[in-house]
Amino acid sequence: MSVSDTTIAAISSGRGGAIALIRLSGPQAVAITDTVFRNAAHKPLATLPPAMLSFGRIVNEKNEIIDEVMAVWFQAPRSYTGENMVEISCHGSSYIQQTILALLINAGAQMAAPGEFTQRAYLNGKLDLVQAEAVADLIASDSRASHRLAMNQMRGGYSKEFSDLRSQLLDLAALLELELDFSEEDVEFANRTQLKDVLETILKRIEKLTNSFQKGNALKNGIPVAIVGHPNAGKSTLLNALLKEDRAIVSDIAGTTRDVIEETVNINGTSFRFIDTAGIRKTEDTLESLGINRTFDRLKKAEIVILVTECSSSKDQILQEVNDLSLTKEQSLIIILNKVDLFSQEEAIKQKVSIESTLNVPVFILSAKRTGDTFDLENYLGNHYTDELTAETVLINNTRHYEILTRAYQSTYSALNALKNRLPTDLIAQDIRETITQIGELTGEITNEDILGTIFGKFCIGK
Repeated sequence: MSVSDTTIAAISSGRGGAIALIRLSGPQAVAITDTVFRNAAHKPLATLPPAMLSFGRIVNEKNEIIDEVMAVWFQAPRSYTGENMVEISCHGSSYIQQTILALLINAGAQMAAPGEFTQRAYLNGKLDLVQAEAVADLIASDSRASHRLAMNQMRGGYSKEFSDLRSQLLDLAALLELELDFSEEDVEFANRTQLKDVLETILKRIEKLTNSFQKGNALKNGIPVAIVGHPNAGKSTLLNALLKEDRAIVSDIAGTTRDVIEETVNINGTSFRFIDTAGIRKTEDTLESLGINRTFDRLKKAEIVILVTECSSSKDQILQEVNDLSLTKEQSLIIILNKVDLFSQEEAIKQKVSIESTLNVPVFILSAKRTGDTFDLENYLGNHYTDELTAETVLINNTRHYEILTRAYQSTYSALNALKNRLPTDLIAQDIRETITQIGELTGEITNEDILGTIFGKFCIGK
């Protein structure tokens, strides 16, 4: 891949701050900056040591002062993009930012396309494609969980792992190709035991990662939590209590919620998308029936299901409600025994212990109307879904990665199956080449301009 000989510039900071950042990258980054930057010591930026902040002024063609700024340059390849880079910190005025950018472009810089700085970092070998995509996820992260996932991906842990496995496969594939060249001699250059071990290792790792996609995607975009139960059980009241605001209409009239209400709450650094649904019951009301149908649609997509029922409900009634939900083994269930303020606390505790021992799921006793009653529920959600995220946790949260890994799993499984059944060497080699290609596409060792355009086109300008 060739590195561009053009110099790009863009505003890299968001709007509304007191200070803004303007970036340049490319062979003429320093020279272009020196046409508009006047150092306080009357020295060109190019004569100063790299990575040293310099105070000065930005002036226009009439030598009028636009702003007092700090500027620093980074020498290739020791920069974010791997090229010569300049960063100018100016005041946050929109007029100042746009004026400085216009001066730089008039001096020879080109306006950067979305994601072009990161794309150059990738092309110059500063990041692989997986790490580059993590940059966009890091910028978009709005919770501790999504931030940690993006940082783990940027550190390149599983990128290195797949590069190492791909390197092993390339060596074994070369030996298989050599066997094909000497097919008439009936010799084996590739150690079949070693090949089997490598394929099994790759298969297990791919399977683990593909299985992590649902959870990784949920942590990235907010874990979907469906609040379900019979009408008037207190679902909307619970949602309002979790949101700390009156978002859903609360009424003693059964069937008030007829559509899905969705709101996001950050608990202990993890985003949860709480979905208040229509009460589940048999009804002749057309609108309410539509709401109930939507309830079951959302129920299927939820990672966590919170069943709200009244403390006065019998154990058999609650078990029947759970059974009617038809949850999958991947979904987590939490039961809320609501309206404890209208029931005996002692009897509610007995009910809780009995249900927990029968279903082996967490049960919380509370009154959604009382301030602070949801504390234990929130604490459970936050700790349960955050504690398992460590600095070493790797979860797939990118659809492109998931699709590629799914194909890689299929080709690896096919190669392993062919090996175990002693099929011809050319069939084994073909499947291994396919796995090598898929892993290469994942990390960017094999790619094309269309893929790069799609990936980096989603970035913001200036990154």
